[in-house]
Amino acid sequence: MLLRPIRYMLAVAEHRNFTRAADALHVSQPALSQQIRQLERELGGQLFDRSGRMVSLTDFGRAYIEHARHAVRNLEMGQRALHDVRDLSRGHLRLAYTPTFIEYLIGPLVAHFHALHPGIVIELTEASLEDIESALETDAIDLAVGFTEVRSEEIDVEPLFLEQLTLVTSVSHALADRTAPLELDELQTLPLALLTRGFVSRAFADSYFRTHSIEPNIVVQANSISAVLQVVKAGSAATLLPGAMRREHGELAYIPLAPEFPARTVALLRRKEAYRSAASDAFAGILRTALSSGALADVASHAGHAQP
Repeated sequence: MLLRPIRYMLAVAEHRNFTRAADALHVSQPALSQQIRQLERELGGQLFDRSGRMVSLTDFGRAYIEHARHAVRNLEMGQRALHDVRDLSRGHLRLAYTPTFIEYLIGPLVAHFHALHPGIVIELTEASLEDIESALETDAIDLAVGFTEVRSEEIDVEPLFLEQLTLVTSVSHALADRTAPLELDELQTLPLALLTRGFVSRAFADSYFRTHSIEPNIVVQANSISAVLQVVKAGSAATLLPGAMRREHGELAYIPLAPEFPARTVALLRRKEAYRSAASDAFAGILRTALSSGALADVASHAGHAQP
């Protein structure tokens, strides 16, 4: 009950409109407005300038809002701590990952985790590395599998293994049986299906193209890894994806490139000061074991271990 007016304030600040904020909160606009006015009376100042078309924070509101966000986040962490059961008979795990990991890493891990702890509800989120950083900073997720190239000092980065992109085609593709590395001039003319810009794999591919002065022949762009794979399986387009995907996608062909893509470091990401639930600690432990000596050891051994 104490959090309600503060949540209402944060919603109005986000949407800059009382009607849209009320819709997002599933409350009536009069009820929301009343709560905001009550909060303003209690604080002794006006939080919002309502004179324009869009609602904006006053200087008073701007001075208060970051403290309000911090307080809400901490109280939500406290609620999760109260509901966290140490024997893992129940609980909630919020896990995020960048797109390619669902195809060879996240699926087997989640299946194994669920078999061991069927009472834990797992919430999976596929997102760009930038969005994962934001979600960790705002405590919207517990942990994530991404890469070491994070910018925020608030995030704890645990290196896991090295990953390398390679050319991937269907088994019926003209290059499917090739064993010699594909040269740059050949790659430049090859029809490619790639993830859209904003994904880490695409940024890595674009960096490779720039480094080697390549103008790629991109014929399909998609914001879904599964869509890219379907296009590759069905047609003549190739793609650039992690070589470790052969573990789950042996029906595809993997062709080396010359020069090779630089390796990048896969990492487990958490917010440094975040509450670590029993479920998130258990998942992190399963991930480490699976990569070092368990079901996914071939992924790390094939790609290479990362240095902490």
